Order: sequence, then structure tokens, then C-alpha cells
Amino acid sequence: MRAVQITSLNGPSALEVVEVDEPTAGPDAVVIDVHVSGVTFPEVLQSRGAYQLKPELPFIPGSEVAGVVRSAPQGSGLEAGQRVAAFSGLGGFAEVVTASPAMVFPLPDRVSFEAGASLPMNYLTVHFGLVRRGQLKAGETVLVHGAAGGIGTAAVQLASALGAQVIGVVSSPEKVETARAAGAQDVVLVDGFKDAVKELTGGRGVDLVVDPVGGDRFTDSLRSLGREGRLLVIGFTGGEIPQVKVNRLLLNNISVVGVGWGAFWMGDVPFLQEQWADLLPLLEAGRLEPVLGRSFPLEQASQALLELDERRAAGKVLLAVR
Repeated sequence: MRAVQITSLNGPSALEVVEVDEPTAGPDAVVIDVHVSGVTFPEVLQSRGAYQLKPELPFIPGSEVAGVVRSAPQGSGLEAGQRVAAFSGLGGFAEVVTASPAMVFPLPDRVSFEAGASLPMNYLTVHFGLVRRGQLKAGETVLVHGAAGGIGTAAVQLASALGAQVIGVVSSPEKVETARAAGAQDVVLVDGFKDAVKELTGGRGVDLVVDPVGGDRFTDSLRSLGREGRLLVIGFTGGEIPQVKVNRLLLNNISVVGVGWGAFWMGDVPFLQEQWADLLPLLEAGRLEPVLGRSFPLEQASQALLELDERRAAGKVLLAVR
């Protein structure tokens, strides 16, 4: 089969398309013919050896896919020919992948493979962040950083579907419409976002900040929170891991909340299917429609990673496998 491998830790340019044997499936594994793979920021980090998961070189990256079941264990509830999304962890940048049944999710007929490949990492992460860690309530106001990216558009869309008012923060005017397409009621540029939020909320501040970016905007994010507001720390695509002076948390009884989705479900794998069951009615009703960005063939996987690395992505970046 064709697959993309990371062969050295020199960044996105280290990706190579190779011919390798199909993965060997154990008796408890689902075998999936991949149609589309989702591209995520962890793959950028893996290409430099900067991610916490450090497989032995060379390896096939790719944590989320959509495709068709080739075979599935008896009693898994899955069957050959079924359209699915899956969280593969690794191996998704390939024509065939295997996954545990607990990490495979049947797709509604109305959900395309492109949309399906956009769901496992981003939507399950923001669901965990907004619902479990952030305790989001209908009617609250949510500020989403990186609102035109994969995590950002997912957060905007899910928060809106759960009844929140959403303010998106983007890095350039070209990304404003992408954030609006995801469902943000208001969109502001990152330069001066704190003052814009103050004006939009009548000085009250927001209830929840979703931050997959980190970097130098962190302090102003804290200042944007209203009484008993919560800041969700999801990642650091901005590169710098910010520090907080904890006395700031006292001023308005605010909280900084870690969102370690992977660390959580690894200790409770059935939680993934609970999340999917929660999202499924929204998918079937068309209330969650992933905003799709550029799609690249496998041969251009390096360019796909650069789209994220250089902060150009507008919507979910994908690899078209077949």
C-alpha cells in the first residue's frame, strides 16, 4: 500500500511517500480502507520529534481517518462495507489502517468522508473541553482563539450548537469569513482582541475562552474573562508555552483549566463512544458541519503540514488518499 512516513526529525520536509506492507490486523482490530485522512498539529510536532508520542523512525503518522470497513471483529457492532470515521492514533496517512473498535465511529449517511475525517481529533477534543472541563451552559459567551483553524472551527461550531454566543479570534482579515462560516456571531482580529471583547460584552467579559494557541495572547485572554470565567488550555500552536501569575485568578474568581483529552480517555477508553453518542444527534441534524480547508494528495503531505505550521490553514486540512 501507499503510505507517508516520517523518516527523520527535520520537520514537514522529512515526510516521504513509500510503498509498505499493509498493517497486520489482530483478531480484535478493525481494518479500514482509508479514503481521507485528517491533518492535525501533533503531526507537525511529530515531524520534529517535539510531540510527547515519539515512535521509532521511520513511522506512519496520521491520527484520524474516514473510510470503509474491510473487516471487523465479531460482536463489535461494525461490519464490512460500513462507512466510518476512526481515531487511529498513528498510521492514518496510508491506504489501509487498523483501529480498535472502541475508536471507530459509524458515519451518518449525510456526513461525507471529508467531514468524517475532520471529526475524531478536533470535535472530540473540543467536546471534552467545552462540556466536561468547561461545563459550558446554554446562553454563555465563548471566546475562541484560532477560530479559522481545525480546532477553532470545531469549537465555534460545537459551542454554537450547545447554545452559546461565540466570539471568534483570527490572525488575519482573510480568515474572518471562515470563522463566520463555522458559526461565530462576532469575529475580531487578534491585535486588540481584549478591547474588542470588552466592547462586545458591554464590559462584562466572556464566560469561557478556548485557547489552542497559547503564546503572548494568554494574559489578555485572562483579562477577557468575566466573573467565574474559565480559560481552556488546549494547545500551543503559537509555539510559546505561557506562564500565569496565579494572583490574576483571584481578581475575578477565574480558572485556568487543562484540556488533556488524550490523557483522559486513555484511562477510560469507553468514554470515546460516549462522546460520539453525544455528538451523533448534532451530526444527523446537520448542526455540526466541519469547515473544510485545503485537501492535498498523499504525495503532498509535507505541504499539508506546512499549511498548519505556517498558520495558513482556513478550516480543516485533509489528505485525499483515494
